[in-house]
Amino acid sequence: MSVGLSQRLVPDALWSLVAPLLPSFSSRPQGGGTAPVDERAVFTAVVYVLTSGCAWRHLPEAFGVSPATAHRRFSAWTRAGLWRRLHQAVLDELGARGELDWTSAIVDAASVRAKKGDR
Repeated sequence: MSVGLSQRLVPDALWSLVAPLLPSFSSRPQGGGTAPVDERAVFTAVVYVLTSGCAWRHLPEAFGVSPATAHRRFSAWTRAGLWRRLHQAVLDELGARGELDWTSAIVDAASVRAKKGDR
């Protein structure tokens, strides 16, 4: 994969926020499998799939990560709450730099008409 694409998808500043939040890799107790994969390469592949709309099975080989590995880590990271923690870390970093403007915000909401007789 080209360094330019990798840096655009996961710049060093983002990686410095992500790396400490990732659950540690543990080898399978039954043995077998392959050697651990570079976590940044896996994260970059996941970001590519999520931002491009590419199907997991069509992940380009240039990422150096199998589609199965990328999907398996995405699932594990989701179960571990990585995305919520990463969102909070990005907000904290932007807030610390004074780059958040809270003077206006959009809150997603839905309203449902009450059924007749309900209050």
